Amino acid sequence: MRDKVKIAAVQMDPKIMAKGANLDKILLEARLASSKGADLIVFPECALTGYVFASLEEATPFMETVPGPSTDELAISCRELGVHVITGLLELEGDRCFNTAILVGPQGLVGKYRKVHLPFLGIDRFIYHGDQPFRVYETPIGNIGMHICYDCNFPESARVMALLGADILALPTNWPEGRAKVAKHLVPTRAYENKVHVVAVDRVGSERGTKFTGLSKIVDAWGDTIAEASSDNEEVIYAEVSLAEARQKRVVFKAGEFELDLIGDRRPGFYGEITKDGRYQHKI
Repeated sequence: MRDKVKIAAVQMDPKIMAKGANLDKILLEARLASSKGADLIVFPECALTGYVFASLEEATPFMETVPGPSTDELAISCRELGVHVITGLLELEGDRCFNTAILVGPQGLVGKYRKVHLPFLGIDRFIYHGDQPFRVYETPIGNIGMHICYDCNFPESARVMALLGADILALPTNWPEGRAKVAKHLVPTRAYENKVHVVAVDRVGSERGTKFTGLSKIVDAWGDTIAEASSDNEEVIYAEVSLAEARQKRVVFKAGEFELDLIGDRRPGFYGEITKDGRYQHKI
């Protein structure tokens, strides 16, 4: 099995309600990244549609099923290029709609993830919470898990996928201005505490008065940022990661004296409070 995987994070400025133009840009950037040797190419949250919709009714014409027309076009491109692509879109299933990330590869649609944690912002104000568990998809370029934007604020999201064997966690996002601390602190922390590679891909530009922070980054399984984008430019960053590095959870600083197992040293019996339903109640 291969070890080295080259990741491309495409920091772009999607245009709201311009699904055709956004898809064309995604296909073009995937082709360019492929020409530079990328195996996994990741785009932002809602890269296909834009994000700051004023109502569900406004957004609905730009939603589509998964699989659907856009996943079909991406599948054709991935098959031709021999790459895997992750991008964000708005999914319609019957009368329900979701903020979704899709993983497409040379064999077609590999899987999808529906955003579980929804902030009161943009389209997330109007849609359904994700209704499917976190999953990890086994591919020729590693075991890949997906979550979206606000999910990163909840460490359980990444931890569940790490426990399911993820090597790489993809985080398509639309961080608005003022959220730079998530890129600076939370993304490296999620990588370090789970010993997984994390690629967080934000958008740039402004949409209906909301400015986005950029700062897309690729963080290795030691929590070190190995590639980072600017706060305001469309650009593509690249980094190569080792699958073996993510799979070795036991860290030996000094054999027999100082060793850590970031998964094996867990004590789940003490964590029951985490899974209880209901809102937090402050106790004095």
